[in-house]
Amino acid sequence: MPESAATDLKDVTACEALELFRSGALSPVELTRDCLQRIERDNLRVNAFAHLAPDTAMQAARASEARWQAGRPCGPLDGIPTTIKDLTLTAGMPTRKGSATTSDKGPWDQDAPVSQHLKAAGAVILGKTTSPEFGWKGVTDNPLHGITRNPWDTRLTPGGSSGGAGATAALNLGLLHQGSDAGGSIRIPCSFTGTFGIKPTFGWVPQWPSSAMSTLSHLGPMTRTARDSALMMSVLAQPDSRDGYLGNPRSVDWLAPAPESLEGWRIAYSPTLGYVDVAPDIAARIEETIRLVTELGAVVEEVDPGFDDPLETFNTLWFAGAVQVLEDLDDQQVEQLDPGFLDIAQRGQNISLSRYLAARREREQLVARMQAFHERYDLLITPTLPIAPFAAGHNVPPGGPWRDWMDWTPFSYPFNLTQQPAASVPCGLDDQGLPVGLHLVGPRYEDMRVLHAAMLLEQRLPRLTPPALT
Repeated sequence: MPESAATDLKDVTACEALELFRSGALSPVELTRDCLQRIERDNLRVNAFAHLAPDTAMQAARASEARWQAGRPCGPLDGIPTTIKDLTLTAGMPTRKGSATTSDKGPWDQDAPVSQHLKAAGAVILGKTTSPEFGWKGVTDNPLHGITRNPWDTRLTPGGSSGGAGATAALNLGLLHQGSDAGGSIRIPCSFTGTFGIKPTFGWVPQWPSSAMSTLSHLGPMTRTARDSALMMSVLAQPDSRDGYLGNPRSVDWLAPAPESLEGWRIAYSPTLGYVDVAPDIAARIEETIRLVTELGAVVEEVDPGFDDPLETFNTLWFAGAVQVLEDLDDQQVEQLDPGFLDIAQRGQNISLSRYLAARREREQLVARMQAFHERYDLLITPTLPIAPFAAGHNVPPGGPWRDWMDWTPFSYPFNLTQQPAASVPCGLDDQGLPVGLHLVGPRYEDMRVLHAAMLLEQRLPRLTPPALT
């Protein structure tokens, strides 16, 4: 690895850090202290943390350092500074879900499965990252913590709902970050912040308590590199008896090396899914990356998957999920809600049972269509988003034609309906100097196909680093 990696910790990856721990060139205490110092400096500008736990993080780092010195690390992430999204229960830390309707009193005595698995693997938990209220939209601001900003330009949004994780990943304020994605909430911020993230196949990562958005919601990693996400998946993708869906019984080697090329792969490239308007400079970056895919040996065919925009289907299920949250609140709490969240919940109250069941059937038809599509194609490639990051504090780009966040995220939510693995790979900068994401979609349970393609592309693409915050 580069000699500078040991001294320039703001750029070190989790995989590199583990090698440095193993060789004795770096300690978990040094790395955690560096992360905390940079959080103290940079988080004031981006507001990416809902809760920071420096004392417990340093205590965990010292325990990890002792284990490494004894040659007995406790797990595959021992000593790696990590963050958890504020929607995920974490013992010892508040989980407020970005909502003033929640209590600050705790007791905060339970770990969700992912928190439990991360801690057991030795991860050093730095704190909780911000989310919009109950993770309801594609940007990150909430009544409790305010506006989270994009480190590439703090006037802009980092996207959402895992926007805090996206901002911290871009600045490497921690090396591994847990996100959640029920309509694009991992991939949207990864595209806007120039980072990597994957929404795994539904069932790989256990969820408890279950999301109000039910089987639309996936938990997964957000990192600087695909290899770090694969490392994190090796820990997250473990069964837990509390998960009511029980997950997938298969096993997979998440740390298997990528192939040398994409020779023999057949890849579908859909620039618009047949119905999306994409900004020209974003389309150009995607086209340039498609040429790299071809150079790696894949046969690329420009073809749409052949479905109409499933927005109404998605919104029916999404709004119905919001109703469940609303029903648990009293009148005083309802008055404290983000008005946008209250709006979609009230729209959900008008959905009939007949319409809800029809949406479920429409979802089944979309799943079947994509399963048939992937009998011909190993992967589908699209842009992650059709637009660039826009002004923070707005749910949609000001002055545009959109009403809801779903209107400007047309590439992401279809694949929550189908539960397929889908990742955003940073593939360059647009004409404004802002990150662009390439969207890789694979067949269900073929997450390694997505990760390996991303790893090969990363070797040929520049790693994106935000300009220094001033």
